[in-house]
Amino acid sequence: MLVAFSVAPSGGHDAEGSVHDAVAAAVRVVRESGLPNHTDSMFTTIEGDWDEVFAVVKAATEAVGAWGPRVSLVLKADIRPGRTGELTSKVERLEAALEA
Repeated sequence: MLVAFSVAPSGGHDAEGSVHDAVAAAVRVVRESGLPNHTDSMFTTIEGDWDEVFAVVKAATEAVGAWGPRVSLVLKADIRPGRTGELTSKVERLEAALEA
């Protein structure tokens, strides 16, 4: 499965309104998990089976919780049993379609 998620503290931003330190704590958890992942300006996407992916999302959310009294979590999942490597394969199929 692929899970794209965004997690940020509510009320725990810096003087400039940025939450980058809290988001960095979440991304660090994801990267240390060893699961395939990709981070862009809006979401981090992680690939694995249900239990391992959601364990990482939970740990990342808990890491952000240290930065404020509330945490906002937005999550989208693509559940395709038996498929792996979709983190890059989906994009490769899209690029091939654009070139056709």
